[in-house]
Amino acid sequence: MTTTITADTAKTTPAPDKGFIPLPEKTARALATVGGALTVLSSFLAWTWTSAFPGDLTVYGYPGGLQWLALIGGALTTAFGLASYGVKGFRWLAPSGADAAIKLSALAAFAVVWYTVIAIVVSLGAIVDLEPGAGIAAVVSLLAVIGAFALPFERPSLEGPDPDDTGWDKFKHEAGNKWTTVKASLASGPATPARALPSWAEILLIAAVLGLGLTVFTYGITTPYQELFIGFLLVTGFGAAALNKAGLMARVTTLTARHRNVALVGAFAAAAAFPLTQTDDQYANLGVNILIFATVALGLNIVVGLTGLLDLGYVAFLGVGAYTAALVSGSPNSPFGVQLPFWAALLAGAAASMIFGVLIGAPTLRLRGDYLAIVTLGFGEIFRISMNNLDGVSGPDVTNGPNGVANIPNINLFGFDFGAAHTIAGFTIGRFANYFLLMLLITLIVVLVFRRSAESRIGRAWVAIREDETAAEAMGINGFRVKLIAFALGATLAGLAGVVQAHVQYTVTPDQYQFANAVPPNSAFLLAAVVLGGMGTIAGPLVGGSLLFLIPNKLQFLGEYQLLVFGFALIVLMRLRPEGLIPNRRNQLELHPDAAAPTVLGKAGV
Repeated sequence: MTTTITADTAKTTPAPDKGFIPLPEKTARALATVGGALTVLSSFLAWTWTSAFPGDLTVYGYPGGLQWLALIGGALTTAFGLASYGVKGFRWLAPSGADAAIKLSALAAFAVVWYTVIAIVVSLGAIVDLEPGAGIAAVVSLLAVIGAFALPFERPSLEGPDPDDTGWDKFKHEAGNKWTTVKASLASGPATPARALPSWAEILLIAAVLGLGLTVFTYGITTPYQELFIGFLLVTGFGAAALNKAGLMARVTTLTARHRNVALVGAFAAAAAFPLTQTDDQYANLGVNILIFATVALGLNIVVGLTGLLDLGYVAFLGVGAYTAALVSGSPNSPFGVQLPFWAALLAGAAASMIFGVLIGAPTLRLRGDYLAIVTLGFGEIFRISMNNLDGVSGPDVTNGPNGVANIPNINLFGFDFGAAHTIAGFTIGRFANYFLLMLLITLIVVLVFRRSAESRIGRAWVAIREDETAAEAMGINGFRVKLIAFALGATLAGLAGVVQAHVQYTVTPDQYQFANAVPPNSAFLLAAVVLGGMGTIAGPLVGGSLLFLIPNKLQFLGEYQLLVFGFALIVLMRLRPEGLIPNRRNQLELHPDAAAPTVLGKAGV
């Protein structure tokens, strides 16, 4: 639709569907599909003559480094292009239509190819360092994008600006119309009904998806150089969006909802296989720290996602659990001189965090909104400063002040030393792999607690408080008691993760538990993980926490600009997908009222 402006009013008149680039539909579709196929072929050419650029892109006949990512982007574009033609064997790829997926996958290939070409020129210092293969890849990926954005789409009905508006208001109105048109070009249609499959086939599909997820996660966490990780982010970002627009994500969600227990067990089995794929313990170290951070984010999700309480000092509960474990696990810096077994230290850390949660929550949870946020922020800072001052000078000698509690011994559970390497079924599992598997077990416990709590009577009360506390109390819900339970339970789960963190890090210091820092964990990043991943869901904070720990770790080369780039990326993502990466369906319907409502809505809206 287009709009005709007269002196009196704005009128909408129908316009033929067309793309952004004036090409016939058949030509555009062929150009996008062939461009994707040629991008795949170009990845087998040499892109530079010297191996000085990481990844060795000098070989003909075999992709290397970033060329693999270009191959994946081109393959996705080609596959969705063939699906749009209705080619047998490809139609299942696009149950919601292929055109939007073609655009996004073409952008994935274009972005990684052009990023690689520019990186080669900047890194090596001259355009002559490019081989003809790089130029061919750049041209064919550009052709694929041109073809993709020439595909016709249903134009939205737009209203023109008011004739009395100022120039700035007219500019904003026109910019809004253009953005609406761009979103319409990436819209997908309703999904076609899926063919009925036997249960064993659906379970096999879930297993295949989980295996693919493990492969992607392992590749991302083990990227050895910064150029490859940035290319990985480009391809996974656009590629995941393409799969979502094609309707495949919805299909997978339906399958996992139908087989929830199988999906849960399969997800943790896939995660347990991660350390078995590693020969370098540094990636297992990164993996266990990601698990700790993501698990704490899931605990915060009870407070923020289910109950709607803004907690800005949550990382302090992680610190309470860590300090408790450090002080009772045999550290020579502990003034207590005791070494409890791990299970006792675990219970002590969880209990200490729960007690602090009750002590902080009881006098403050009658506050709401910004006032509660300020109080929790103050608690987080009070905890850090208190641990800093308990050094024998400013206060009693308990925590060794800023030096922290060091030399925390490794866990020895039933004779199994977590600090030593072990060979199991032919696989050598190092120290961090041992702790990864232990933390995975803790994460499973937290997931089960979250799931059972969210689906229980108290979980429904949390959701009622989140939606409208006044109305919930009018219906007989004791708001203070319900919120205090959420606060205490969230603190307890954070304490469990803190106990493992203390043993993994060997040392617990106050500066590990700040409100904001360039490196997680901290309260700001934890809150961002919940919001980014999807409030009120299980998978959302786990995915959001994993991304928010992994990305800053890999972007350290940006130095002082790291937080600037990271913050800008979060703003863009929240603008495009405010409900989070894995949204709660109730929240998604509130933010997108035109979306189709699910046939079944869980008790907590998931």
